[in-house]
Amino acid sequence: MSRRVFRILIILSVISIIGIITVQIVWVRKAYALRERQFRQTAFIALQDVADQVGLLNGITQSCTAVTQLSPDYFIVNTDSPVDPGILEHYIQNSLRNHNLITDFEYGIYNCESDRMIYGAFVSLNANPQTVQASRNLPKFSRSPYYFGIHFPSQSSFIAGHLDGWIASSAAVLLVVLFFGYTLVVVLRQRKLTEVQRDFINNITHELQTPVATLRIAADVLQSDAILDQPERHRQYVRVVQEESLRLQKQVSSVLQLARSEQMQFTINPTEINLHQLLAEAAEVFRPHVSLELWAENAMILGDRYHLENVINNLIDNALKYNTATPHIVLETRNDGDRLVWSVQDNGIGIAPEHQPYIFNQFYRVPTGNVHNVKGFGLGLYYVCKVVKAHRWQISLQSIPGSGSIFTVKVRTTKPTAFVSKLSTVR
Repeated sequence: MSRRVFRILIILSVISIIGIITVQIVWVRKAYALRERQFRQTAFIALQDVADQVGLLNGITQSCTAVTQLSPDYFIVNTDSPVDPGILEHYIQNSLRNHNLITDFEYGIYNCESDRMIYGAFVSLNANPQTVQASRNLPKFSRSPYYFGIHFPSQSSFIAGHLDGWIASSAAVLLVVLFFGYTLVVVLRQRKLTEVQRDFINNITHELQTPVATLRIAADVLQSDAILDQPERHRQYVRVVQEESLRLQKQVSSVLQLARSEQMQFTINPTEINLHQLLAEAAEVFRPHVSLELWAENAMILGDRYHLENVINNLIDNALKYNTATPHIVLETRNDGDRLVWSVQDNGIGIAPEHQPYIFNQFYRVPTGNVHNVKGFGLGLYYVCKVVKAHRWQISLQSIPGSGSIFTVKVRTTKPTAFVSKLSTVR
């Protein structure tokens, strides 16, 4: 499948997921609005019945508009005459039950003499036995001298309780969408891993072909009888065989070492190390391209000397390889509180911002098309990152394309007693 087709499928899949979620949300909102409208209509009818019963009790004929809604969950019922609180509460409970509005409510009766709501109470129809608590102050209504107000604090939960089917279907759809989204993420991750592995195989094939072809040519030459009469040329081809054999062995060893480190524990043996001494030895090996700026007063750290040497050499080696000008590498140290900060700065080609988050990934190499100017398998910085994490240090990168890169490592200079034992078994 081509990348273009794959991208189109991904875009269509994402659009489908968004569409399904949007449609489901719209339908749930419409269902909730419908239930809310039904609740309001049923409450109107139930409270109108209460007003009629109060009017019948007082010998008054109520109008058909005795109920007024002030808010989605607050209603005013005009009684046109005083009403006994106990009788009113009885009428309200019976009417709500008859209309299947089994939900909590609070009510208050307006007293025109004191101009305030009196006898407020909270009633729970769901409780067994019934519970009655003091109510908050309900807002007044100035259009009638005799009325009571009723508030439904649990209206939202009551409506939601009647949307069980919608909620269950929405949960099922959401679960399917989540599984589909997770599958999509796994497919994308697997495709990316496949591309990385394919690039690695292509790269390692290219890297191994060169020494193998050279060894084959040298072997053919050494098998000829004429080479025995040319000692100098014989020694030259023997040297080529030795060099290419070592190169091939190094390449195979790096891959095998990585495979073993992935399957087994990545063990380190921490000892007390003078980082300045280690950097000075590395600068001596790579001179004259490496200079030192050792400003740290305390350069003693705990770490695995072997792996730390490999980290320094890998960073310097990368700085030399990815450089189109005369290489100039600076090894710098400084103290930052209880940390020792050391860095490797170069004047190489740099790394573009879009590639920087991935440079420590396994097998990752900055894309350069089909050009293989720089040899490698994309394992050097992955190894560096793995060693740094095993020591519980921190590594960061600052790079500008065309201006070089700075790899910075922060190391603790303090040496807790338990630190050494923990480092020895860390992955």
